[in-house]
Order: sequence, then C-alpha cells, then structure tokens
Amino acid sequence: MNHKQNKGMTKSVTWQNFQQHYLDLPELGIALDTSRMNVPDKLPNELEMLFRNAFQQMENLEKGGIANPDENRMVGHYWLRNPELAPSQDIQTVISSTLEKIQNFVAEIHQNKIQPQKAASFRNVLLLGIGGSALGPQFVLSALVSGTDRMQFY
Repeated sequence: MNHKQNKGMTKSVTWQNFQQHYLDLPELGIALDTSRMNVPDKLPNELEMLFRNAFQQMENLEKGGIANPDENRMVGHYWLRNPELAPSQDIQTVISSTLEKIQNFVAEIHQNKIQPQKAASFRNVLLLGIGGSALGPQFVLSALVSGTDRMQFY
C-alpha cells in the first residue's frame, strides 16, 4: 500500500471514528466529540439519554417543579438573577419587590439616611453566612460595596 492509499484509509477511519463518537443535540445546544478520547464506543448514546434527562429535570425545576420532596418546595435561587424566569407572577412580584426594597435600603445606607447609633455612617460590616450557599453573602457584598464608600467588610 502506498502513502496516498494509506492517507485515504486513515481519513476514512478517522471520519468513521468521528461519526461514531460525535453527539449533536442542537435542541439542547450541545455538541460533543469524543473521537479523540479513550472512551467506550457506546458513550455518546449513553450521554444522549443522560443529557436529555438532565435538561428535562432542569426544565421542570424552572417551571416550579418540586425539587425537594421532603420539604415539598421549589428551588429557584436563579430566579433572583432574573425574576421573569419564576413560574408564577406572584413569585416574580415578590422577588422584584424584595430586590427593590434591598436597593432602596442600600441607597439609604450610602446616603447616610440610615446611620449607626454612635457614628455618622457605617464603616465596618461583619458579614456572616449560615452555610449552604455563598449566594447570600455575595449578594450583600455586591449590594453594599461602593467606590465612594470606605466600608470595610469582615
């Protein structure tokens, strides 16, 4: 076999390997090429089922499905970033109004309308998390930090 024939065979084998190990799920926005990885041939098909299941579960959560059956509650912390994703108008309204109240509170702190008992302004903030999620402390920190204020966070 000459070099040209060998090159053509390699291309053919490589193409077949790619086709066998390529997973394209455009409706989920996922494409995965495992052709250059040392994985079992059946992996793309197994992953397809797992991806579809994971995305279906995510969709159920986004629509307000019960995520924690022991507590019979939804999980929607990502709704805080985008209240329009919340499954009902009531939840959207509660989130939006709460965010507005927080923004007003923060503005009043920065404008010294809310002051500590023994000082003209807040200088130190002791930020304690209760565990489980960094979202709350990060939220407070991002709300209160200002380029003009010199509050120190601990």
